[in-house]
Amino acid sequence: MAGQEASSLSTLIARRIGADGGWWPFDRFMAAALYEPGLGYYARDSRQFGASPASGSDFVTAPELSPLFGQAFARQVAQALGTAGARDVFEFGAGSGALAEQLLGALDADVRYHVVDLSGALRERQQARLAAYGPRVRWLDRLPDSIHGVVVGNEVLDAMPVQLLAFDGRDWHERGVAVEGGAFAWRDRPTDLRPPLDPGFAAGTVTEIHPQGEAFVRTLSERLQRGAAFFVDYGFPEAEYYHPQRSGGTLMCHRGHRADADPLADVGAKDFTAHVDFTGIALAAQDAGASVVGYTSQARFLMNCGLLELLQGADARTLAPAQKLLAEHEMGELFKVIGFVRGLPGFDPLGFTAGDRCHTL
Repeated sequence: MAGQEASSLSTLIARRIGADGGWWPFDRFMAAALYEPGLGYYARDSRQFGASPASGSDFVTAPELSPLFGQAFARQVAQALGTAGARDVFEFGAGSGALAEQLLGALDADVRYHVVDLSGALRERQQARLAAYGPRVRWLDRLPDSIHGVVVGNEVLDAMPVQLLAFDGRDWHERGVAVEGGAFAWRDRPTDLRPPLDPGFAAGTVTEIHPQGEAFVRTLSERLQRGAAFFVDYGFPEAEYYHPQRSGGTLMCHRGHRADADPLADVGAKDFTAHVDFTGIALAAQDAGASVVGYTSQARFLMNCGLLELLQGADARTLAPAQKLLAEHEMGELFKVIGFVRGLPGFDPLGFTAGDRCHTL
């Protein structure tokens, strides 16, 4: 079934590209591949979640790896709710509902949880998983106009469509998608777009820029009247993201717990991701009036939130997956957490009390 859906999606995209003059910028292609209603990767009923390939999943997220992720994260959420005088949590891109389930189980019973997810197929799964929490959980189709509370997002920013830029040694081009011989193919066009830094790129460099992710954070920050937002994802500060040695960019595809670098094949049957430029995210939040209050590794954030305390007395079955959340060669260092607030002067977030890296942004 998934193969039929992918074939139907490829046919639909190819037809639209032809109708639009034979070329699409990559961000439009990525948006269709991931989010086209009923056919995109995140919109299909057949999408599987799980911690191993045997489950039929394509990748594992921290909440699916260990419930201790959400239990530790809940301590930060509870602190921010208390400081803001709020009882509402908003999660963007809730996936399988694992993080929502963990936070709801750890937070006070009067906390209300709002899931913002564009995928109807995922919403049905989330509703089934969170049924025990009844009226405490609501689903929204878009960002609320005004937010008083705490916003969370785990692996949301990396799935937002990116634009691709290619450097030929003299000029920059925007890399897009055309249809040649019945198949998708890369095609570059001249552009005025540039990466935010120019460290001296070599000819052949391909990299990403993130206007959609930054626009999302800017809008969110404008609507955050009083509260905090915390996003967990893999990525780098700007200087590391656009280092000249990272000449191939960060765009990757994931399927069956295997990674590949060809987004033009099996469209709709695999995930697309790009690492996050956390400097760009921080600047977008600040531009909209929010204050960045912390940036650190996932390992440091979870330890600051008491994960080691939660692990005391844990059996081997619990300990092994939880250690992956902290291990430098697993999720502990690659994944980062950024936090920003509005209307909370003097707020000192628990998750950034040690090891804050804001100076690197």
